[in-house]
Amino acid sequence: MASRESGRIREADKKRVLDDASRKRRARKALEALEQDNYHEDPHADLVMSKKIPKFQDNMDGVSSSNTKKKAKRSKGAEYYRAKYRKNFPQLLEEDKMQRPDGPNYFTAAAQPSKLPERHFCAVCGFPSSYTCTACGTRYCSVRCLGTHQDTRCLKWTA
Repeated sequence: MASRESGRIREADKKRVLDDASRKRRARKALEALEQDNYHEDPHADLVMSKKIPKFQDNMDGVSSSNTKKKAKRSKGAEYYRAKYRKNFPQLLEEDKMQRPDGPNYFTAAAQPSKLPERHFCAVCGFPSSYTCTACGTRYCSVRCLGTHQDTRCLKWTA
């Protein structure tokens, strides 16, 4: 008669367990990839709305109401210029550095380390987490998030 064993124990030897150095290297690479994604400028920032929008308020008899009434000239408001000349993050940093070269700015801002313990969040849903994956060390908060992590994000598939 064969003994029964837990599926968790049976699957444990198939999982790949990483040491701290590998985990830190993976975390650093993930942060670098995020930084690369965040630094790019918005590709749609320079798009301008088309001025050839059909006017559905025109009369049906072919004579438009704009021909009978004189158009009032509208000036462009502050929102137009704010949207057209929007600055990206590197431009704002450079401007701040020029305005206050030695005063408090983004580059000179610093804070003391926190006296409270580090908080850990679930890599799947973002809620506070209490558990870590045995294979890769990623945090998760529930069995459901663990299942999602193992199916899609765990290092055993990518390392």
